Amino acid sequence: MRMYRGFKRPLLVVAVALLALALALVAVGCGEKTTETTATTAAGGTATTAAGGTETTAAGGTETTAASGEVITLKYADQNAVTGWEGANAATPWLDQIEQACGGKVKIERFFGQTLMTGKDTWEGLKSGVADFAWCMHGYWANLTPLADVVTLPFLPYDKGELGGAVLWQLYQEFPALAEQFKDNHPVLMWTSSPYYLLTTKKPVYKPEDMKGLKIRALGGPPTQLVEALGGVAVSMPMPDTYQALQTGVLDGILTNWESLYSFRHYEVGKYLTLVPFHTAYFSQSFSNKTWNSLPDDVKAAIESVSGLKGSMFWGRNMFDTCVEAIDKIIAEKGIKLERIEPSEEEIKTLWEEKYGRPMWDEWVKKMEAAGHKDAQAILDRCLELIAKGIPQA
Repeated sequence: MRMYRGFKRPLLVVAVALLALALALVAVGCGEKTTETTATTAAGGTATTAAGGTETTAAGGTETTAASGEVITLKYADQNAVTGWEGANAATPWLDQIEQACGGKVKIERFFGQTLMTGKDTWEGLKSGVADFAWCMHGYWANLTPLADVVTLPFLPYDKGELGGAVLWQLYQEFPALAEQFKDNHPVLMWTSSPYYLLTTKKPVYKPEDMKGLKIRALGGPPTQLVEALGGVAVSMPMPDTYQALQTGVLDGILTNWESLYSFRHYEVGKYLTLVPFHTAYFSQSFSNKTWNSLPDDVKAAIESVSGLKGSMFWGRNMFDTCVEAIDKIIAEKGIKLERIEPSEEEIKTLWEEKYGRPMWDEWVKKMEAAGHKDAQAILDRCLELIAKGIPQA
């Protein structure tokens, strides 16, 4: 009996000690949990903000947020040189605007001159995460966004990239079927070039008949079809090769916009510039969906504040329209003679648009409808309506 009683007392002491340890562990666990800070979102969900965790929305999704005070680094890719017209006058100012709007929360690593990926690879590169956002030239990817091609139809009656950017962005906002074609990435703004005009070296072009037999460098697709419909010989050639080709007579002319005219110095080898809006090209600044969805809401809002309609007009104006003054200045300084042929609006409509433009507009609508895009005519009609309204207030 003494042996039994002697063991019973130590067992009781051990049990009490174990119970005390368990209570201490519970208390510590509760203490750690209460150090997390929770906040109720406007939508009614809760967000865990300690150490930049995940935010649970009312819809039940999650969103990765940056740690408190942590700077978000984003990689930007651009095929053009930072010292070129686009890099200096559009890209750099816009990227600076983003950093300023984000108030120090975002730092952008800038990869110009195809140092991160080539221009043709940007759309797929964004999808695979090579860059967080990038300058995208949609003429590289035939049939990727065919409804947006409406802004490239020949002889549309606008003469500025600023207006083209406004038109394209509004179409993107208003037509879900058009926006759906960009779904693989997340555009924050879109813009068009100024129209591609016709620069010739030997023969001035006043009317369509004057193009017969001329060897004209043109982009593939509709621009090539247009040159051929006008009686010219369409030539496919990389833009860097065009200067020498114009100089040596391999080409009789080129369809070129203000920025290309400036950047590739076409004004030095061309003698006549026919200011008829043959067609345009279009572009976007797009984020990868993964990157965009990971950004905090306030950073998204800051980026959008310098993008959207305002940013689309900024890019169209600064990448293309402002080149006119620079070209005029260089031509005057160097004493270059470049004759500008400026048909009236009525001449453009009757000689060019009605005979060669509208048939291609109708063909585009039929092609889109045959592919199942039943709102193609509505998109074209709205495009023409927005052009007629002119540049809006951003």
